[in-house]
Amino acid sequence: MIIIMLGAPGTGKGTVAGILQEKKGFKQISTGDIFRKNIKEQTELGKIADSYISKGNLVPDDITVELVKSVLDNEDIEKGIILDGFPRTINQAEELDKYLKSKDNKVDLVVNLTTPEKEIIERIVNRRVCSNQECKTVYNLVLNPPKVPDICDKCGSKLIQRDDDNEETVKARFENYTKQTSSLIEYYDKKGILFNAVVSKEINKLGADVARDVIEHIDNMKKR
Repeated sequence: MIIIMLGAPGTGKGTVAGILQEKKGFKQISTGDIFRKNIKEQTELGKIADSYISKGNLVPDDITVELVKSVLDNEDIEKGIILDGFPRTINQAEELDKYLKSKDNKVDLVVNLTTPEKEIIERIVNRRVCSNQECKTVYNLVLNPPKVPDICDKCGSKLIQRDDDNEETVKARFENYTKQTSSLIEYYDKKGILFNAVVSKEINKLGADVARDVIEHIDNMKKR
């Protein structure tokens, strides 16, 4: 099964995807992780991506597609994958469809998460991530703090705040996301594979709650 996680930064895509990976065994592939790895290693594509990300802008389609395809080429798609943060435009979606078709595969489910902007800002500025790349557990200092400050509960590694997890960059990313991906939601809705969910403390529904709903939906899909 191939699942796509849609949602603005801070809506909980990583949390939901992480639970699906743990419970269903699907491999989580985060576009953000792909970008950060290439930026850290100073690859040519990574340098280009960084010039956009550092300003709160979305990376151009051609660069994003090539980075994602370079990772997918080395993955066993048949075992199931979760694409977190990709695609973000119609062009990216169409390129992904072409790529999967060449592998005799297709997107099975698209989970679209929405959260009020004020909550997104609060979440991201308080977000901390495990520095261990084999773990990458995400915490929130307000909603889901670690038991020991700055230390990951699962592996004991140091928690870090990403450079782009600040209010100014978050607002720019949210605005860009809304402008560029609204048509993408319609694209997958027409295909009949869209699953909408609200993640918000105002309705007492967070990432773990939505993940349970998604798992139930997947199980029902398999029964059809």
